[in-house]
Amino acid sequence: MNQDSMRNLQLGLAGVGRLLMPLAIIWLLGVIGLGWLVKSFLILVGLILLTPVIAVIGLQWWLRRNLVKANCPVCQFELMGLNGSQFQCPSCGEPLKFEQGQLARLTPPGTIDVSAVEVQVQVLDD
Repeated sequence: MNQDSMRNLQLGLAGVGRLLMPLAIIWLLGVIGLGWLVKSFLILVGLILLTPVIAVIGLQWWLRRNLVKANCPVCQFELMGLNGSQFQCPSCGEPLKFEQGQLARLTPPGTIDVSAVEVQVQVLDD
């Protein structure tokens, strides 16, 4: 008879005992009227497992609403940032702010910001 087979059988039964022990403790607590303790523990474990999932979903939703991708109005460098944030363009150094999903230049009060438009010259014959 191989003695290793007997050792494997003993290890297998010890592993089953380790799995049955928590179930036996839960059953014993339920029998003596402490089932609320088991339920509270299971609710706590459930909250610990669900909180990160809910946090990741909430963060993705918030980023979809607040993350903006736009081009610099001065040099057309593509930038990404959060609505309401102020920073300088890394390409041209212009102070910018994300407002309502678009980039706007930060100018001192009283400054009128205009956009130049190229006009085609037409010669009229008299």
